[in-house]
Amino acid sequence: MPMQTPSRPLIIAHRGASGERPEHTRAAYERAIQQGADFIEPDLVMTRDGVLIVRHENEISGTTDVAARPEFADRHTTKTIDGESVTGWFTEDFTLAELKTLRARERLPELRPANTAFDGQEPILTFEEVLDLAASAGVGVAPELKHPTYFAALGLPVEDAFVAILKRRGLTGADAPILIQCFEVGPLQRLRARLAAPLLQLIAASGGPFDRPDLDYAAMTTPQGLAAVGGYADWIGADTALIEPPPGAPTTLIPDAHAAGLKVAAWTFRAENIFLPEADRIGADPAGHGRLRERLARFAEYGLDAAFMDQPALAR
Repeated sequence: MPMQTPSRPLIIAHRGASGERPEHTRAAYERAIQQGADFIEPDLVMTRDGVLIVRHENEISGTTDVAARPEFADRHTTKTIDGESVTGWFTEDFTLAELKTLRARERLPELRPANTAFDGQEPILTFEEVLDLAASAGVGVAPELKHPTYFAALGLPVEDAFVAILKRRGLTGADAPILIQCFEVGPLQRLRARLAAPLLQLIAASGGPFDRPDLDYAAMTTPQGLAAVGGYADWIGADTALIEPPPGAPTTLIPDAHAAGLKVAAWTFRAENIFLPEADRIGADPAGHGRLRERLARFAEYGLDAAFMDQPALAR
């Protein structure tokens, strides 16, 4: 895994350079690599025939042209995903061959209109295609396992498919250029028993892991909670608000995590005003760019080990 100095967190390209290209496309990943990202991040969901593919969610109407494909109109449905009702088209209802006929599009066209110039150009990638791209470029990969409990209930075991790929590619060791993420706890604990590769527990600013209704994220950020996470994971990936809540004074999360033997990544650094705290905005346009460089510099001073970024070039 690439090493960083204390003054420069690792840069993880969040779904690629998703501030400049439609997320999870080859163009987004290649752009991020050109901009010097240390890792590229694919979110992993499953197809009906058990292939791990790269999409932010298993519901794909916002990131592909599936809604415009009359041949798939009858796949439109409503499902309950991790307790939430979601309507649309879902990867688990399509084979890989069917999904490969779709084309990616920008998820946030109002905020990132320039990205829409790339709509309709690229197919959905498989996890293995992203691994090939990363290996050829010499960068790491930070895959996130999305909704593994949900997929397991459908007879689509994400963990088994994932481990099989990593074993085949020699990515199971502690020094493998990979950083495996999940919001759920059980999958990471089971992966720890099967892999020595670095694991990252994602922690949101509210709620809790879907597979652990007895546990909330707030409890996981206490010294005792962090010690428990350190029993199976090497990193936490925290919402930036857990590290620097408004109006800007840092919490003790980073030093507390370091004391528990955990490295800390933060998500997500985005340049647009709408995603920035008020003090870091420039002007009133939600899509205008604010003071992201200054924000990232503050987090580096706090001791941050890695930053998930939509615009990796701004870290340089």
